[in-house]
Amino acid sequence: MTIRKIPLILTAISSVLPTMASSEDRRPNIILFMVDDMGWQDTSVPFAQTPTPNNNKYLTPNMERLASSGMKFTQAYACAISSPSRCSLITGANAARHGVTDWTLERDTPTDEKCDSIDTPDWNYNGISRVEGINNTYVGPSFVQELKDSGYHTIHVGKAHFGAMDTPGENPHHWGFEVNIAGNAAGGLATYLSEQNYGHDENGKRLSNFAIEGLRDYWGTGTFATEALTQEALKTLDQAKKYNQPWFLYMAHYAVHVPVDRDVRFYQKHIDRGLSEKEAGYASLVEGMDKSLGDILDWLDENGESDNTIVIFMSDNGGLAASTYWRDGEPHTQNAPLRSGKGSLLEGGIREPMIVRWPGHTKPGSRCDSYVMIEDFYPTITEMAGIDPQKSNHYGHEIDGISFVSLIDGNGDPSVDRALIWNFPNVWGLPGPGIDLNCAIRKNQWKLIYNYASGKKELYDIEQDLSETNDMASVRPDVVETLSKELGTYLRSVGASRPSFKVSGKPCPWPDDVR
Repeated sequence: MTIRKIPLILTAISSVLPTMASSEDRRPNIILFMVDDMGWQDTSVPFAQTPTPNNNKYLTPNMERLASSGMKFTQAYACAISSPSRCSLITGANAARHGVTDWTLERDTPTDEKCDSIDTPDWNYNGISRVEGINNTYVGPSFVQELKDSGYHTIHVGKAHFGAMDTPGENPHHWGFEVNIAGNAAGGLATYLSEQNYGHDENGKRLSNFAIEGLRDYWGTGTFATEALTQEALKTLDQAKKYNQPWFLYMAHYAVHVPVDRDVRFYQKHIDRGLSEKEAGYASLVEGMDKSLGDILDWLDENGESDNTIVIFMSDNGGLAASTYWRDGEPHTQNAPLRSGKGSLLEGGIREPMIVRWPGHTKPGSRCDSYVMIEDFYPTITEMAGIDPQKSNHYGHEIDGISFVSLIDGNGDPSVDRALIWNFPNVWGLPGPGIDLNCAIRKNQWKLIYNYASGKKELYDIEQDLSETNDMASVRPDVVETLSKELGTYLRSVGASRPSFKVSGKPCPWPDDVR
């Protein structure tokens, strides 16, 4: 009797083991929640050591909810402009390497403003691509394609801004996204208002290059663009849940980019709180974005996916705080205690709000004060997805990013003695400190900013001088020389672009050529 029962028992055990293994080895779903132009202070979540007056302007309970259940990164960096950040995000390449150093839109059309004394370089204004064939384009890898090839269902919702119009890179499908909602070459939006058909006329004709595509069902319904994109994202998750495979959602909001249209769901509340009309309008954009985050977190809870889903919150550049942008001289936001804003290599233009919740890895309510960079997302997300870092060949391309998984797990700190590099040899057009024709390096506590046109160098101790008000270049010439050499060496090694002097036609010196 015993001998006869053994095969039956073994059969029963073998039928259970695959189910147990697949449950234990199930790879996580991943959400990258990317906000556009959101500054370090545009939230009620304090990323400084203590809350600031700017934190008190905003109501972001769902960011607070995410931070309380995950890890807050207080020194997360991106580029100063959208396109460079997003191109670094998806390819893992530093902007100096991929050469998309300013914002892109129309094919073969640089977006630089004119300068009397300087010619901007022939940068990659057509963006990035995965195939050869288009001039002024960087050909690079895609972490989304790696996810898809490894079995992930991949979803894009919102702003893309990877390549110029009529180039392969403008289409999110080109980067490995199986689903694309509203993503194209545009780096902004014409309007958030459904009453204006998100930038189309009544016949469906685009009234500008910034009209949002793919949301026709919401025209005239009173649905703010942020809400419409959220509803579409939730539909894709309902579908993804049926596929029995891990999924990746890139929820890339157009919010909180200008125009500062009022989200009527929240606007009056902020007026009643005492904010000005412009501040209240912007606060309503921020709160609408936060509601979207909450709706997605709610979906995870309601569908039993919270414990197996990584949520990453990030912005692509600093808040637009240049007062000269506004005809009445009043900016809608500011980044204090950080100095300057979008377009600047000072902290206000490049330091971002970042939160990661990885169940089983991030300690609830924890914070990480080590620095990370936007190109780090490529190796980090692929590692999170279970793709062996040693086998992730990036399709033959070199990447600059370094995984920050060790920061989450507490197994190491890749920021120690690491140099972060920025290159912005362009003329953006908005005046402000640290804007136009600059490159920069940060290493440990020191940050050096070099201006190509003037040759001026600024040195700041970021750990002691977060607001970058005390230029120490004359006090620590040894640090200036060391960082200048490292910055110049790196820029040369990756073929970085640099501007030229109009009078002589000669290129501006590299930072280590100026003493």
